[in-house]
Amino acid sequence: MDRFTTLRSAAVPFARDNIDTDQILPARFLHMPRDGDHGACLFRDLRCAADGAEVPDFPLNRAGWRDARIAIGGRNFACGSSRENAVWALQGAGIRAVIAPSFGDIFAINCVKNGVLPVVLPAEAVASLVAEAEARPGAEITVDLEAQTVTGADGTVHPFEIDPFTRHCLLEGVDELAFTLSHEEDIAAFERRMGRENS
Repeated sequence: MDRFTTLRSAAVPFARDNIDTDQILPARFLHMPRDGDHGACLFRDLRCAADGAEVPDFPLNRAGWRDARIAIGGRNFACGSSRENAVWALQGAGIRAVIAPSFGDIFAINCVKNGVLPVVLPAEAVASLVAEAEARPGAEITVDLEAQTVTGADGTVHPFEIDPFTRHCLLEGVDELAFTLSHEEDIAAFERRMGRENS
C-alpha cells in the first residue's frame, strides 16, 4: 500500500453521528471484487436519487468537495457491520484520511490495513473543522502523520494521538503481514535456535 506521510487537501464534511457502513457502501455492492469501482458506490443511496441522478446538496456532489481526499465525520463514524468494502469505497473515491471524534472499531482497523489514516480528534476540534469546511467548501487542511497534527484552513493546529505501531505501518506503507515478513530472517533464526535448544 502507499505510504502516508503528509496530506493537504480539501476536506468533505459528513457531520452526522452514527453514519454506518451500510450508508458508506450499501450491501448490494458487497459482491464487487476488490479491484471493482467501489468509489463510484460510495454513499450511493445518499448521493444519488432512485433514478441515478445526483442529489445536488449531498457533500460529495458539490464542486468544492468532489475531489476531497480528507473526510470529516461525526461520532461513531462507520459503525455497524465490519465490511472492509466500506474502506475500499472511501479509498476508491480518493479519500486517504478520515477525521472524527470516534470510529467503529473494526472500521478503524480496516482503514489502517488499507492505507487510510483514521484520525481521532476531540468533538470540539472536529466541529471547528466542519464549520470551516462548510463556510469555505474546497478550503484545504493538512494532515501530518509524522508530526501527528491536523492543521485547519484557518491555521489552527490540532494534535492527535496514534498507536506507534499503526503510525509506523502507515508511514512505511506496510500492513501487518508485510511488517511480519520484513522480519523473516529474524524469525527463521529464532526458529533454528529454538529447534536446537529443544532437540
